[in-house]
Amino acid sequence: MENKELIFDNNADILIEKADLTKEPPAEEPYRQYWFIKKARELIKAKSEELGRPLTSSTVTFGCQMNARDSEKLAGILERMGYVEVQEEEADFVIYNTCTVRENANLRVYGRLGYLHSLKKKNPHMMIGLCGCMMQEPQVVEKLKKSYSFVNLIFGTHNIYKFAELVVSALLSDHMVIDIWKDTDKIVEDLPSQRKFPFKSGVNIMFGCNNFCSYCIVPYVRGRERSRNPKDIVREIERLVADGVVEVMLLGQNVNSYGKNLEEPMTFAQLLQEVEKIEGLKRIRFMTSHPKDLSDELIEVMKNSKKICKHLHLPLQSGSTEILKVMNRRYTKEQYLNLVERIRAAIPDISLTTDIIVGFPGETEEDFLETMDVVEKVRYDSAFTFIYSKRTGTPAAAMENQIPEDVVKDRFDRLLSKVQEIGREMSSRDTGTIQEVLVEEQNSQDPHLMTGRLSNNLLIHFEGDTSLLGQICQVHLDECRGFYYMGTKVG
Repeated sequence: MENKELIFDNNADILIEKADLTKEPPAEEPYRQYWFIKKARELIKAKSEELGRPLTSSTVTFGCQMNARDSEKLAGILERMGYVEVQEEEADFVIYNTCTVRENANLRVYGRLGYLHSLKKKNPHMMIGLCGCMMQEPQVVEKLKKSYSFVNLIFGTHNIYKFAELVVSALLSDHMVIDIWKDTDKIVEDLPSQRKFPFKSGVNIMFGCNNFCSYCIVPYVRGRERSRNPKDIVREIERLVADGVVEVMLLGQNVNSYGKNLEEPMTFAQLLQEVEKIEGLKRIRFMTSHPKDLSDELIEVMKNSKKICKHLHLPLQSGSTEILKVMNRRYTKEQYLNLVERIRAAIPDISLTTDIIVGFPGETEEDFLETMDVVEKVRYDSAFTFIYSKRTGTPAAAMENQIPEDVVKDRFDRLLSKVQEIGREMSSRDTGTIQEVLVEEQNSQDPHLMTGRLSNNLLIHFEGDTSLLGQICQVHLDECRGFYYMGTKVG
């Protein structure tokens, strides 16, 4: 498939081939899933021969980078089973990896399911699977059982590693297969993955969240924090680098909490130092970093690193200490500003980005102006700004003092205007310099241009050809055009 590469350990590939389908599937993971991959391959081959064509699949992702990484695993397993990846409209098997951060995300999925139902009527062989955060809500599963009985497979966030086994169950069943776990402490390594880019990849370092911000559903659907073994993380990255990856994004709901539940505790800063040692790896990114526990140790490691990108996403959410307390963010406005000061003192050229919520219950005009004050003092390169929306199942949804819509809209517009004004100024500060750029794709508007990403995460377009894909080039930043650059390759 174009721009996609299958990443898989050769040894595991051999083990799939060696799986003995005449025997019961092994109990131990991941060998059990290898057995089911081979079993699915057998079933899919038979169906393909019956239809006289290959069976096709489509993996559709809603939500965050964690979901995107999970989807790469789903796509990799489907490919290994024998499915050929196509667009959603043409697929025999569509899997939706869902998000539930906002209720609108749920409504979007229900809308898309109606569309899939019409496709399924035309293609009786079609199967529909749903997984991810939305499936961890009991009321969602009940609604699906009642109103969307044409769905074949439903599972959640905790048992994605069982995908092969669940697909086999669905292929052999005339009824909806449902497998939802409330929580897990299990982490299964060494499953196939199909990544979007051959030269960069996300890498999960932990799963779950213990923070319980009052507006957020994630801890309820992703479960408690559990960290991967550092040796497994390093081993995965080494294999990725051997396969051509030059940049990794370390992923966790709060990477600063990494390692606390390990038998031999390790800090996130210490993990970064281990990843830094991997030969051939050029760039390290990570997200998300919670301000409450971003350590001086981490700042020092970032300062001294030759590989960690000069970009830090540091969600603020609100500049009001009062609102932050009600949000259960566990830092004050002053502590946040002090943290930014320490980061900037150590890494003067760092790019800071953030998330901000406007209109949280009880937010006064004074609270909002505190947020504006932080924006003016920190001077973010960019910010993701959100109007607060009630999320059923969170403490904030039941709070009184919900803010009138017109008031929220006015505040949001004022914040957005300020964020964009400052962002344009900050983004242009490197104009006229030469910077390293990872070339990511051919420009969709002009085939003579390539598009790459600076260390600070900004995009740049410059003249070149596809032979540059995946390379790190020296590029002169000729002109800043708001939130991206036009440049000229040097050398």
